[in-house]
Amino acid sequence: MPKGETKRRPRTRAALLQAALETFAEHGFRAATIEQICERAGYTRGAFYSNFSSKEELFLALFDAHSDRILGRMTDLVDSIAAEDLTLPALVEVLCEIEPAERDWYLVTTEFTLHAIRDPQAAWVLARHDARLRAELARALTDHLARAGRTLTADPDEVARLLIAIREGGLAQSYVEPEQLPPGRLERRFLAPLLTALTTESGPA
Repeated sequence: MPKGETKRRPRTRAALLQAALETFAEHGFRAATIEQICERAGYTRGAFYSNFSSKEELFLALFDAHSDRILGRMTDLVDSIAAEDLTLPALVEVLCEIEPAERDWYLVTTEFTLHAIRDPQAAWVLARHDARLRAELARALTDHLARAGRTLTADPDEVARLLIAIREGGLAQSYVEPEQLPPGRLERRFLAPLLTALTTESGPA
């Protein structure tokens, strides 16, 4: 591969990912076409297929990128809190952060999840990526709780599943009734007592 093409590849991939997120959010995963994504990104179908084999593979790349960004943001926020101020309520506040742009991602991932429920092969693949996200979340949550002087008494993977379910279920209601239930309100009200019940005191890490 020519050197210039090697340097351009990350930019091309990033542009296609951003265009895909916007196109999926606007038209829906099933209705969106590869041509629409390429047109929005300013690239050809050849550029698309040199990076992704299908819309499904493109979505999964978006899924992993989104997961990494959210978990990285959470870690950065926790790291910015002074050790003496890192309490369970402070950690909960980090977990409750919902960025405005999250709405587009919610639309995209919800539709793909419905697609996966109908398609066993897509479900199998999505489950693998879900498992990776849960493992990273469970590891990060365990570490952050330890720094806050708490230790999980429940299986970390199951706690990660529960937190994801609360977040996704809360967002579903918030996006339908944003004035009655702003994003993050349910988590701010209930995550602290929930995590208190699922942890025990320990010495700060």
